[in-house]
Formats: sequence, structure tokens, C-alpha cells
Amino acid sequence: MTRTVHPIEQESYRILRSRLDTSALPPLRRAVVERVIHASADLGYATDLVADEAELREAHTALHEGAPIIADAEMVAAGITARRAVCRLADAPACPGLTRSAHAIRLAYAEIGPGAVWVIGNAPTALEELIALDAAPALVVGLPVGFVGAAESKARLRASGLPAVSNISEKGGSAVAAAALNALLYTPYPLPEENAQ
Repeated sequence: MTRTVHPIEQESYRILRSRLDTSALPPLRRAVVERVIHASADLGYATDLVADEAELREAHTALHEGAPIIADAEMVAAGITARRAVCRLADAPACPGLTRSAHAIRLAYAEIGPGAVWVIGNAPTALEELIALDAAPALVVGLPVGFVGAAESKARLRASGLPAVSNISEKGGSAVAAAALNALLYTPYPLPEENAQ
């Protein structure tokens, strides 16, 4: 994807890099960390985010080869600017034993199946349902926000062995999750060989 970067965004990145040296990070992790910090103005994400470069490389390839993107909330889907994301929250009526968010994840998985990139920025219960489905994702961007279950669901994601971007704390949210995904979409494909190591 070729995109025109607005001067305000350029200045934001200049300020970010004047306050935080990210040059030692591998290319995709750096892209994700910087885009999340740019979206949140929270330098704490530099040490709070958890992502593996090899998993990011595989997800980057999957995304650029057309893997579907599924979001847990319309706000997350709206923040993904380079590609359309599927969100089934509006189609998920109340279901005994499930939140609407968890039910929407079930509906989306039934429609899309394995190999998708899942972007969870709102509901910890959506992330918990995705982990329980054993959905064989290309990547899970698991960054739900909140005091109830958010940090715990992200810890379970990291323990699950699924390829993931998450964070340790309770913070997160729709803008942060969309930003992490956008970082992978905005990074040119294929990566130059020197950056693919």
C-alpha cells in the first residue's frame, strides 16, 4: 500500500523519536510500537507491548497476501484504514452464557474460519472466546482495555502460544488495536532482505 503521510503525522513521529529511541527494534516490532505510541501519545507502550518479530513477519505476509481481518468492535474496524475488516457485533443477539462480543467472535469464526488476522481492542470476553475457539489465526492483535479481565485475557493469550501482539497492562483499546494492525498494513511488502532477518 502506498500512502501519503500528512505533515502532522511526520511531525508526530519526529517528536516521538526525539523522546524515545526505537532504532534498535527489529523493523516490524518498531513499526507496531511507534504506530501504537503515535495513536495513543503513551510512551509506556514501548515496554508494555509484547510482540515477536518472526510472528509479525508471518502475519505481515499473510495480510499482504489477502488474509481476512476480523475486528471485535465497529470502532476497531473503523480505525483500520488500509483494508476492510469484518465485524459481526451488530449481528450478535444476546446468547445465553456469552457476551454479545464473544458471540460475535463465534459468528465471525463460523463465517471466516482459520487463517484470519483478529483485532480485539474492546472486549476481553471476545479475546477469551477467540482463545477458546482454537481458531488457528495468522495473528491475534489482543489489546482489549479495562479493569475487568483485560490484563488477564491478554496474559492467557500470551500463554496460549497463538501468534499475537498484546500488552501486559490493563490499557489498550480500539485505537491502539487498530494502530497495531495498521502498522503491519502500512509497512511495504515484501520487506527488504536486510530487514527480514
